[in-house]
Amino acid sequence: MSKNFELLQQIGKEQEIFQTSSPERALVDAEALEKLAPMMPYAAAADVATKEVAEVNALVQRMFLLAGSEAPRTVVFTGSESGSGCTWICARAAKALASQVAGSVCVVDANLRAPGLHSEFGIPNHYGLSDALLQAEPMSNFVTQLSQPNLYIVSCGSATEQAQGLLTSNRMRARINELRDSFNYLLVDTAAMNVAKDAAVLGAGSDGVVLLLKANTTRKETARSAVQELQAAKIKVFGAVLNQRTFPIPEALYKKL
Repeated sequence: MSKNFELLQQIGKEQEIFQTSSPERALVDAEALEKLAPMMPYAAAADVATKEVAEVNALVQRMFLLAGSEAPRTVVFTGSESGSGCTWICARAAKALASQVAGSVCVVDANLRAPGLHSEFGIPNHYGLSDALLQAEPMSNFVTQLSQPNLYIVSCGSATEQAQGLLTSNRMRARINELRDSFNYLLVDTAAMNVAKDAAVLGAGSDGVVLLLKANTTRKETARSAVQELQAAKIKVFGAVLNQRTFPIPEALYKKL
């Protein structure tokens, strides 16, 4: 039984986490998705602080900074379904990571069907991943440095429709390998799993996947199915972020974690 599930039982707060409060985000342990399903309408185990920035920092610390030599370098972010806020989380995780490490961080917009990373960073989208998939120039020509000195972005680019079919190609894997060789950390934003299989394909070439769930929308069956699909492909699932949550996580639970 997972730690999160045990804590919820011990504290007796199973019903309290469904009360209405201000919007928040929570990290869900991947192992707990199956354990929590019988008692919750959707997976909802807290593992981060209540404040927005603190929660993203906690996600970054847990995944990248506290794992020692086993810490991942390349992580794919995807949603179980559209509208989960995956791009928002990916962008802020990249910012938080860049602020806490000396190494270089590159965030990649591989969601060519609904690109949005460039908007999160307030930059124009002109030359990026889709162009790199169709052209032979070095990958460094498609990277843009952001305001943080160690933070970079590969936006979706200008040829999104032409390049969509190449996201699962050897060409894409080669481009990702170029970026892995150039940066210490790589965070990749992909289309939701109910839209395309990109996350599973790209996840196979990464260190693992973070799954975004949308509170009050994502059902337990959808969350479980998404995790099982990734695990069936032998892709490591680091966990899930429950996004746009409108119920509080008990203060006593945070103190126990």
